[in-house]
Amino acid sequence: MTEPGQAAALDPEDEARAALYGLIAQLFYAPPDQGVLAQILNAGIFEGGDAGLSLRWRELAERCRIAFPVLLENEHTELFIGTGRAAVTPYLIHYLIERSTDNPLVQLRKQIAEWGISRRERATEPEDHVSTVCEVMRFAIAVQHRPLEEQRAFFDRHLYQGGVAFCDAVIASEKADFYRLVAAFAGEFFRLERTAFDMA
Repeated sequence: MTEPGQAAALDPEDEARAALYGLIAQLFYAPPDQGVLAQILNAGIFEGGDAGLSLRWRELAERCRIAFPVLLENEHTELFIGTGRAAVTPYLIHYLIERSTDNPLVQLRKQIAEWGISRRERATEPEDHVSTVCEVMRFAIAVQHRPLEEQRAFFDRHLYQGGVAFCDAVIASEKADFYRLVAAFAGEFFRLERTAFDMA
C-alpha cells in the first residue's frame, strides 16, 4: 500500500487483470458503443497467453467487427433488464443462495465497506450485480493494491461460483448472441483466475 497521492506501478500481469475485470464490468453493466467495440477489436492482447482465453477473446473481437450498438442495446435489455423479468439475472447472489448458510449479500456489503469502497450516490443496483463485483476486483488490484491473499479471498467468496454460473446461464439463453461470446470470455477468465490463485 502506498501513501495517499503516491502512485504505485502495477506489474504488467496485474495491470492486464485489472483491465479485464474493468472491461467485463463495463460490458455487463451496459451495452458497448462503437468506441468500446473498436477498442476490443484493436486491442491485440493475449498473444502468447493462455490458449483458451486467447480463443475466446478472438471470437469476441471478431463479433465486434459486425456488431451494431442498437442491436446490442436491445439484446442487453432483453437479457439483463427485461420488461417484467430478465432472461438472465446479473445478480450473483441468485446463484449462491441455495448453497449458502449465511446471507451472501450482507457479507459482500461488509467486505466492501471494510475496504473503504462506497456506493455512488445515484447507484440503484444491489452490490451483487456482476459488474459491481468485477469492479471491486479491479479496484482492489489497480487502486488499492490489495495483497494476493485478500484478492483470492474476495474472489472465492463473492465472485467465482456465482460469476461462472451466471456466465453459463447467459451462454445457455436463447436470447444471447453477442453476449454469449462476452460470457464465454468472462467465464474463461474467471476459471483462469481460479487456477492462477491456486498456483500462486
